[in-house]
Amino acid sequence: TGEVMGWDDDFGMAFLKSQLGGGVILPAEGAVFISVKDSDKKGVVEAARQLVELGYSIVATGGTATRLEEEGLPVRRINKVNEGQPHIVDAMINGEIQLVFNTTEGATSLADSASLRRTAVARKIPYFTTLAASIASVRAMASMKSREISVRALQSA
Repeated sequence: TGEVMGWDDDFGMAFLKSQLGGGVILPAEGAVFISVKDSDKKGVVEAARQLVELGYSIVATGGTATRLEEEGLPVRRINKVNEGQPHIVDAMINGEIQLVFNTTEGATSLADSASLRRTAVARKIPYFTTLAASIASVRAMASMKSREISVRALQSA
């Protein structure tokens, strides 16, 4: 395994740098797929709101879509894999999704998430499986849109 570090005075920029160092390129535009377990629904609302403010569109499955709509956010609904086509994997294959936030619990959700992960890896779509990493990626994309990436030597600390 390898390790990377992102160093900056701004957390979002530091996270962006860490992702770039690991070969993950966060999108500058496009659609973000969000499907989170019930315990993460409250926490993902603000991240989704920030994404919309930054110009991204939101795609979500049933329960997550409902929660985001209740908060007044524009959402395109899409089927889970086990709900039949057209579903989220189809959208990923068709290039309609640029980023994935997917937190799961339960056997059916875990089976769905395996096909999502395989497709994300094959298509080089960034994929986050925790609420904390999802929120950090939103902060990174906000920093990416507002600042230039800078480099400095570790010795300058």
